[in-house]
Amino acid sequence: MNIGFAILIYLVGKIVVKVLVSVFVKVMSKSKYDDMLVDFLKSIVHAVLMLFVIIASLNQLGVNTTSLVAILGAAGLAIGLSLQDSLKNFAAGVMLLVFRPFKAGNFVDAGGVSGTVVSVGVFSTTMNTPDNKEIIVPNGNIYGGNIVNYSAKPTRRVDMVFGIGYDDDLLKAKQILEAMLQADERVLKDPAYTVAVGELGDSSVNILVRPWVNSADYWAVKFEFTEAVKLRFDQEGISIPYPQMDVHLHK
Repeated sequence: MNIGFAILIYLVGKIVVKVLVSVFVKVMSKSKYDDMLVDFLKSIVHAVLMLFVIIASLNQLGVNTTSLVAILGAAGLAIGLSLQDSLKNFAAGVMLLVFRPFKAGNFVDAGGVSGTVVSVGVFSTTMNTPDNKEIIVPNGNIYGGNIVNYSAKPTRRVDMVFGIGYDDDLLKAKQILEAMLQADERVLKDPAYTVAVGELGDSSVNILVRPWVNSADYWAVKFEFTEAVKLRFDQEGISIPYPQMDVHLHK
């Protein structure tokens, strides 16, 4: 009879566990958590609940489950101590999947690496660098430091500095830069761009140029606008001086 009750407890418990796990998955899915996190937590919840069912079944058979629980606890502690770094990466991975500071396709600076996120796993994150190298970064390194997500916002500001000579026409240079910004369709009207003198340097008058663009256009605008300014300044006779020093000799 004890064997029969033990089998019954196991079978009924297995059905109950299946129902509870199904409800858990539905709740997590409605919360829009990452599928990888849902699957991982699903396996953990299923394993823990089935462990309780098995212990209950063994208890019905008269097995001393107290000793079994103590052994499992000691084994869990030993495994935890030996896998401290892995558990740290796991905890960080769960936090990344829950709070989602970035997602696949974002360009980020995290864990000492800059690149495009390919996938976020439970223990590590895979990124591709701009020169197409794949780097696998432990999640503990990422979550334990600063995370810069360059793709989080739809727009970005391009910060550029152009130096002109002290003998050049400052107002003319500013007018040229403003006209070039207005002619570039990629430059957003709102927020408005900025063209202002930022510094009277040792060798040049430095003009700050800060237009706002869509994030996808950031690098194209930065590279192409810099080249266009050099060519336009050459046409207009505005110099871009290199660092220099005047030496006066006294006899």
